[in-house]
Amino acid sequence: MRSHPESIMFADIILPIPFDSFTYLVPPTLQPTRDLRGCRVVVPFGKNKIYTGVVLRVHNNKPEGVEMKEIMEVLDEQPVVNEKQFAFWQWIANYYICPLGDVMKSGLPGAMKPKDEAALKESSRKRKGGKNNLFHEDATATLQPLTPAQQTAMGEIEASFKTKNATLLHGVTSSGKTEIYIHLINNYLERGKQVLYLLPEIALTTQITERLRRVFGDRMGVYHSKFTDVQRLEVYKRQASPTPYQLILGVRSSIFLPFQDLGLVIIDEEHEQSYKQQEPSPRYHARNAAIMLAHMFGAKTLLGTATPSFEVYHLARKERYGYVQLTQRYKNKQLPTIEIVDTKEAKRKKLMRGLFSPRLIEAMQGALDRHEQIILFQNRRGFSSFIECRQCGWTPRCPHCDVTLTLHKKTSTLTCHYCGYTTRIPERCPACEEEKFNHVGAGTEKIEDQIPQLFENATTLRMDLDTAKTRLQFERIISDFAQHKADILIGTQMVTKGLDFDNVSVVGILDADTMLNLPDFRSYERTFQTLSQVAGRAGRNNTPGHVILQTRSADSDIIRQIIQGDYWQMFYNQMTERQQFHYPPFRRLIYIYLRHKDDHLLDHLATEMGNRLRTIFGDRILGPDRPPIARIQSLYIRKLMLKLELNAPTDQVRQALLTLQQQILALPAAKNLNIYYDVDPL
Repeated sequence: MRSHPESIMFADIILPIPFDSFTYLVPPTLQPTRDLRGCRVVVPFGKNKIYTGVVLRVHNNKPEGVEMKEIMEVLDEQPVVNEKQFAFWQWIANYYICPLGDVMKSGLPGAMKPKDEAALKESSRKRKGGKNNLFHEDATATLQPLTPAQQTAMGEIEASFKTKNATLLHGVTSSGKTEIYIHLINNYLERGKQVLYLLPEIALTTQITERLRRVFGDRMGVYHSKFTDVQRLEVYKRQASPTPYQLILGVRSSIFLPFQDLGLVIIDEEHEQSYKQQEPSPRYHARNAAIMLAHMFGAKTLLGTATPSFEVYHLARKERYGYVQLTQRYKNKQLPTIEIVDTKEAKRKKLMRGLFSPRLIEAMQGALDRHEQIILFQNRRGFSSFIECRQCGWTPRCPHCDVTLTLHKKTSTLTCHYCGYTTRIPERCPACEEEKFNHVGAGTEKIEDQIPQLFENATTLRMDLDTAKTRLQFERIISDFAQHKADILIGTQMVTKGLDFDNVSVVGILDADTMLNLPDFRSYERTFQTLSQVAGRAGRNNTPGHVILQTRSADSDIIRQIIQGDYWQMFYNQMTERQQFHYPPFRRLIYIYLRHKDDHLLDHLATEMGNRLRTIFGDRILGPDRPPIARIQSLYIRKLMLKLELNAPTDQVRQALLTLQQQILALPAAKNLNIYYDVDPL
């Protein structure tokens, strides 16, 4: 938009704070030059703050009764946010009921701030080797030919894309889905289209990057949060340039890159919870957002997994999505056998050695004797869940959150996994002076501690949030295990997510009941997905795979369904219950959270909000309730649940919630109250 020199121009600017936009005066020196939409600007805010913002629009409408501040500086010659991105940002803000400022914070790399410019240039100068070598390699391999089963699946996918915008590729673990992705990517790149390949975990990009780089070379860029600000900025700027990467491999934040001609989106392991942003806002689901992004470009979406989410599988069954199946492993390799060990019975007979049953020890020893590798899965990090005084039962708790502190033996600390609070292990109980404590529950660190007592010469690696905090730590663990520098890999859910190790013959699931007992309507679905995925890490090459699944619920339906790989029966049983009680995929959920430092006052405000919500939504509102963890970082929490029909108008629901939110926040008692929404929660 060009302006006349005599007119006064204003700009609505998105700032990285939880509001939609603020209006600033465009100085006369900037007015006749160019449209500022999509450019970064530096603006004053409040008494003494300065922010970098993005110009949303330029106009002639002066806000009434507001003292106007001027834009201080324009940072870009050309827009850094394009029209498709603005439309996508607005969709995120509307659907997930959050301000545009929060979307901007997720949408732009941290380095795109004026205070970082000097540091950014200095960092670029100092970096060794120039460009990041993940992004600048020549292709060294041609495509491998597809097997007949893969070729059939490929043909079915391409056929489904003629009538469907999204297709589910439901393939068993190690069926060769990645090879199909590579051929599809190549087809779209040859047509001049861009491709976005999403993975749920940074750990997965380590293995996949090498494989894709050999085929696509410097046409591929990699993007995720474990890269430095400089590296992420390089990719972002390249995507906004006339010569962008044709293929982007990344995790959920990759959906915010400035694509220009997107033709295909691949969402691998689409069922994974890691695609959902939990904190901070926007609490978006990258799978669902990527499907919308593809729709905005008229692109196709392929969702791949061995264990589909109920939402996606339901849409495929209703023929809203295409559906393609791969029922055999690559080159007809056998699926691993799954053997159940009843730990309740083993404990009764006093056969357990720590966390290990005799059968698991036997299977592990056999693998070690054959120079094969082992993966042990325990969905809890740390040494033990908490310590407990042997005399009076006292347990140390976090002073800021309603949780016990987890013991980390190597650092001799007790840590809160919610706020990060850490303290030393007490020498004696502060309640009764007892000097001895019981260790309750077991995490990955405890398993690592017990291995030398059972297998004297076995070497181990551990992969969890304590040992793999950085990209380099991720890569080193995966590389070392792939090169057989360790016999046993011990890990949390990180080890379940599509990792491919040729020499793993035994997978041990030490406690299958942890997830089953969670008070969550998705617990059976998640248990099936997680345990099926970790079982699929075994026997991926020519080595027969064997899974030892330790459980206290050996007779339960879900355990039987996992053994038989009976996804359909598990889906059918759970869907019957979900339909009866109005849960997804038959309803949409919105969780409404209220936080305040005063527990009693919060009760009053949450009750008031619940009553007002019921006047609009009736019995679709449940609560308010205390969540299982009702205080985090010294703020008490209440939760309300809104169950909506699938055809409920999104804009009207959003407006009703925001209007009611403003009414509650305007109450005299609501000072310092925080209200936020989690749409489609996990």
